[in-house]
Amino acid sequence: NELLNAAFGFAAGGTASLVGFLQWFDANTSELKREAGRSDGLVRVMTVHGAKGLQAPIVILADAADDPDKSPPRGLTLAEPVPGAEARQVPLPPLRKEEKVGAVAMAEERAAREEREEHWRLLYVAMTRAEEALFIVGTLGGKAKQLAPDSWYARLQPLFDAGEPLADDLWGVRREVGTQAPRPSRIVLPDEPIAPLPEWTLRPIGPEPRPPRPLAPSSSGEDSAADPPSAPSPELRAAATRGVLIHRLLERLPELPQTERAAAAARWLDRTAADLPAADLDEIARAALSVLSDPQWAAVFGPDSLAEVPIAATVGERVVAGTIDRLVLGADAIRIIDYKTARRPPTDLSQVPLGYIRQMAAYAAALRAIHPAQRIEAALLYTHAPRLIAIPQALLEAHNPALVPQQESFAR
Repeated sequence: NELLNAAFGFAAGGTASLVGFLQWFDANTSELKREAGRSDGLVRVMTVHGAKGLQAPIVILADAADDPDKSPPRGLTLAEPVPGAEARQVPLPPLRKEEKVGAVAMAEERAAREEREEHWRLLYVAMTRAEEALFIVGTLGGKAKQLAPDSWYARLQPLFDAGEPLADDLWGVRREVGTQAPRPSRIVLPDEPIAPLPEWTLRPIGPEPRPPRPLAPSSSGEDSAADPPSAPSPELRAAATRGVLIHRLLERLPELPQTERAAAAARWLDRTAADLPAADLDEIARAALSVLSDPQWAAVFGPDSLAEVPIAATVGERVVAGTIDRLVLGADAIRIIDYKTARRPPTDLSQVPLGYIRQMAAYAAALRAIHPAQRIEAALLYTHAPRLIAIPQALLEAHNPALVPQQESFAR
């Protein structure tokens, strides 16, 4: 399940490819952790360390006959004094028996004692995981003739000597302490015939419906505006930069008192566009401030307005998702405004590109699905002029995405 989740997560964020997924998976540093206390009716195989804090109805200690003396103490260290500081632990390499003398022998003895104490602590943890039954099993090694005296099995075996050994078809003999729970009674089916399944349970469900492709209003439909040349001139780049800066100022300045806007605009432009001439920065600030100070647009940038509002809604069979530049929540209507930075703004509605009309129609349809009782008004604000062009309700309805046939678009 986690592997499938990782594959879906990779495909959602980039181009799906096996080689790319393997490289991404190999570079991933996240860890997969089990959910404590959840078994889902499955057999869990884990170390005693991993089982800490968990319980299960039946616990099997599968390696209880292991000899703890079979392997020497691991991770031997020797304390080295450091003048004026705490002693540091120096790791020791593997040594022969005759080389383990003095402080090295004491360090090995201490490590062996600590490992043996941990050995018995883990036995306590393992035995206390069972809720109903605990099975203690193990196998002798190839050369072992008898149980190791400090193995878990050998230490627990005296607890079972009080009872008589029981015959077992698989193991030959077994020993038990306590009583088993009664076996569940056999379920007897009724003699009368079982009613046939309903017809709908046998009917094929058909192919899984394809989810609607999200529609971004900013890219809805074809734009009839002229495309910029492949290598824009310095004048075109300067005009685009000017439009972007005015757009950003119109997002930030309405939150400030009117007396502080000019100084704030100058400071922000000095930080953001320090490479532009001072005259250009002054002109950009004046253009943005003139839009904010125009009485006919006071409500657009007033206290009831919001900037950069993300929306998402289902319109017909299409999902519309996007971000509205400015949204005004009025008592009788909701007004949406989108900024445009065209260097040659249209003089009236007839010159507005069709793509912009469809964009605003998609926004209006999404808001109408969210607020069906409110009237939705839409307008385009051309920051270069500046000029506000309202879009009539009839035109918005004519380009409602629920009424326009869906188009598939693929990146080239």
